Amino acid sequence: MITRFSRRALPAVAAAALLAACTSSGGSTDAAPGTPSTAATTTPSPTDPASATAAPAPTPTPTATPTPTVKPTGQADPALQAFYGQQLGWAACADDPKTAKIDESAVQCTTLKVPLDYADPGAGTLDVAVVRKPAAKPDQRIGAVVVNPGGPGGTGVGFVQRNPDYFQKGVRERFDTVGIDPRGVGGTSPVNCLDDRTRDDWLGTDDPGPEHGKVLADACQAKYGKLLPFLGTRDSVRDMDVLRAALGEQKLTYFGLSYGTYIGSVYAEEFPDRVGRLVLDGAVDPSLPLAQHNIEQYAGFERSLNAFAAYCAKKSSCPLGKDPDKAAGKLADFLDGLKQKPLTTSTGRVLTSTLAWTGVIEGLYGDESAWDQLRTVLTQAMANGKGDLLLGYADSYNRRDKDGHYNVSADAYTAIHCADGATDVPTGDALQAAYADLAAKAPLISRHDPSAAVFDPDCRTWPFRSAERSHPIASKAQAPIVVVGSTGDAATPYANAEKLAAQLGNAVLLTREGEGHTGYGWSACIRTAVDAFLLEGAAPAAGTRCASDPAQ
Repeated sequence: MITRFSRRALPAVAAAALLAACTSSGGSTDAAPGTPSTAATTTPSPTDPASATAAPAPTPTPTATPTPTVKPTGQADPALQAFYGQQLGWAACADDPKTAKIDESAVQCTTLKVPLDYADPGAGTLDVAVVRKPAAKPDQRIGAVVVNPGGPGGTGVGFVQRNPDYFQKGVRERFDTVGIDPRGVGGTSPVNCLDDRTRDDWLGTDDPGPEHGKVLADACQAKYGKLLPFLGTRDSVRDMDVLRAALGEQKLTYFGLSYGTYIGSVYAEEFPDRVGRLVLDGAVDPSLPLAQHNIEQYAGFERSLNAFAAYCAKKSSCPLGKDPDKAAGKLADFLDGLKQKPLTTSTGRVLTSTLAWTGVIEGLYGDESAWDQLRTVLTQAMANGKGDLLLGYADSYNRRDKDGHYNVSADAYTAIHCADGATDVPTGDALQAAYADLAAKAPLISRHDPSAAVFDPDCRTWPFRSAERSHPIASKAQAPIVVVGSTGDAATPYANAEKLAAQLGNAVLLTREGEGHTGYGWSACIRTAVDAFLLEGAAPAAGTRCASDPAQ
């Protein structure tokens, strides 16, 4: 079972929509030109003056120790000035005929040129995909708000194209909405390592075995070996600062969902003097190593699984029985039992235990309205022995369209995490302690395959080791930052938002009471507070708590 701490940014959609095609992101799969290189430098040795006579040398006059020269970074680095000074050429995006209900040409596209390696800007470049929807009232325009929908693997370009009206009217009127595809994602050197047939087997197996992670690692190394070391979040954050300058913005206004909060946090650490109005919704705690982060996420989904099961048991029609205390266990037993007796579907595909758990996880991203849909899906599987709807949920989660094609989010997820230092995994006694912690916090949802939690993604055989490590964000930004947390968020538990707000220092925690992942899409109160911050710079009062909108 594969989990993502940031898979979905929007409220869960209807079951019929979950079975609809998921269109793959466009873009070449070729690795970027250029290879990382380290320029050899030679430090001159002090020259001893030749002595003309045998007389003693004069006593030297004490001098002050010279202050080391600090290498300029970001916009101040002369080697990066060409990138920071570039002009963007905007044109209508090409319409994708596969998305009949969406007109991509209604927004504008461009590419941003960035260095492959910021430590060696001459070693090659990348073209970063960017899109914008211009402010509806240009005469009242404030600036641009850059968005990221999560992942790792979510495409900011696709988010803006498919959700042009995500923000409320006031923000849309006065801000350009700008989406950027991080490295390895969408239209920015996408990483797509496995063919569709291989991925079907790789995602659906109930017996992954010790070589499971190596299959992906080897495939990615073969196709993208030169690119992989440069896909980390910090590199994408530097790309985002280049974009800020190219947009003509002195400060960055940014809205990040889920993993997008990590991007925003790293930006605040890397460029504190460029922080404008940052909103981080569905927070990730940067201080947790990935294995521990996964355990806490599994605990969040365990809580949601129990809450959903109890909710279902109170309904007139529920395949989990009428006892709220036993309903979650009955569901877990059914899902685990598919290892021995998988369900077939009308297409001939098989619903394995792994895929069934993935489908349930998809349903747990939502609130009670999404739970009603999940109840219907589970009734088809448990009462009628048909796996079509639940497999459709798994396909939605895995981004598989009706033609069997996957977009690149799964491989980008792994490649970005491994570039962010997830190669530092527990072993020996630490690994056994991690398994024990997982079993205590998520006994039902983890028993299917505990290693899927601890090693998600599996970077143990990844072809390089990153210097990046999880750590508390040390931002010195003076501008206030708004962190949004939801008390019933399974994917990014509320404790993450509390911890991130504390780490950022000058941050305000805005709380939504209710189920579901992230807050802005679920609550008019949250939207009003966030919009006021974006439009006026007025951060909500500390301790502000909002209710969710009534289920529709």
